Amino acid sequence: MLKWLYPGMRVKRWLLLALAGLLVISFGVDLLMEGRLLGDFARPIHRLEWWLLGDEYQHLAGMITMAAGLLVMARGLLRVFHSIAGALAPDQEGRMAEIIYARRSLGRGPKIVVMGGGTGLSVLLRGLKEYTSNLTAIVTVADDGGSSGRLRGDLGILPPGDIRNCLVALADKEPLMEELLQYRFTTGELAGHSIGNLLLAALTEITGGIDQAVRGLSKVLAIRGHVLPATLTDITLCAELADGTVVHGESNISHGAGLIKRVFLKPARCLPLAEALVAIRSADAVVLGPGSLYTSIIPNLLVKGIPEALARTPAIKIYVCNVMTQPGETGGYTASSHLRTIQNHAGKFIDYAVVNTGQVPYRLRARYRQEGAEPVVADLEEIEKLGITAVGEDLTQQTEVVRHHPDKLAQAVVRLIFSAKGQYEKVRYINDQQNNKEQEFTNVKI
Repeated sequence: MLKWLYPGMRVKRWLLLALAGLLVISFGVDLLMEGRLLGDFARPIHRLEWWLLGDEYQHLAGMITMAAGLLVMARGLLRVFHSIAGALAPDQEGRMAEIIYARRSLGRGPKIVVMGGGTGLSVLLRGLKEYTSNLTAIVTVADDGGSSGRLRGDLGILPPGDIRNCLVALADKEPLMEELLQYRFTTGELAGHSIGNLLLAALTEITGGIDQAVRGLSKVLAIRGHVLPATLTDITLCAELADGTVVHGESNISHGAGLIKRVFLKPARCLPLAEALVAIRSADAVVLGPGSLYTSIIPNLLVKGIPEALARTPAIKIYVCNVMTQPGETGGYTASSHLRTIQNHAGKFIDYAVVNTGQVPYRLRARYRQEGAEPVVADLEEIEKLGITAVGEDLTQQTEVVRHHPDKLAQAVVRLIFSAKGQYEKVRYINDQQNNKEQEFTNVKI
């Protein structure tokens, strides 16, 4: 406590002011109680008050004195708060009350576990972090292409790319920090590598493991939630095609010449982190996707213990289907085809399927058609036949690519969670928020 009195702290004067205000309040209360609170200590002061004001204004003087004391004390306490806030967060001193309220309210949000990889997972996390900080992202570590694949081959570490994307998505960061972590070198020996991947690689060697590296960078970025690799085993994703051919390596699967029959891991016996199983067991909801079906979603479900944990957890299980099919993986797949594939690999545990029913603009459909992709057909009736509740909504974001809108998708997921828990007043609140945002967008467009 004495450290608060050190020179240069800039809180002593304001603490003294707050104490002075408390003393003035005490005099006011004592005046209302006709001297019974402070006794002889305040009698000389009260004699002066009575001589100046008389008995008829005693209660009024007491109330005015209390009000003045409250103002003085509030002024002192606010200045103490601003002094501390200015030292801890100089650029956000004026927003400290807003930041504290947001963090407290987010801490009371639902516990959500999100599983997957690639861009889709980070899109969902960007939306969900505005509704809860109780997030756990379980990320696939089967990637062997690009910067992640090179680092994996050169350093023998688990691929950091998808983990980096999730950390950036959950980070409470400055825009410049996000730009830095996602920056990729374009020339020289580092061409293709991102700063974030290199940073995770360095932290892995410093700390001795990718899990420790992720924890360290999570603290630096002050992320809302936790990011966990699906397993610490060095795995290879393999695919058996319809003609019996086996393709090795995640980056080669989407370039295969035939339909995928099944995917599997080598080695088959790989175990998840204990924290991942605990998060699944205590979650309110577990969300699969969005992401590549065979190379982002299913690899997590092939880790020993994950399917069993999903079958046992009381959490609701939600699958978010991709908006577009993926050439080389899910060409011609409908939404129900995605779900059947998951059931064939990991069993029947999904409760809800969130499917986009919004229209993809023609100009984007034409461009994707040239690449061999098309919108996933939302065959809601076929989904219901699988014993899964289908939820169809317009979830697309109007950009130059077809992706889920982070906020629309997060709202759809959070609504399902609150509905399952019977918290319908929160569902109405989210619906009102969405309607307000849509109205604002319409007004701006007009």
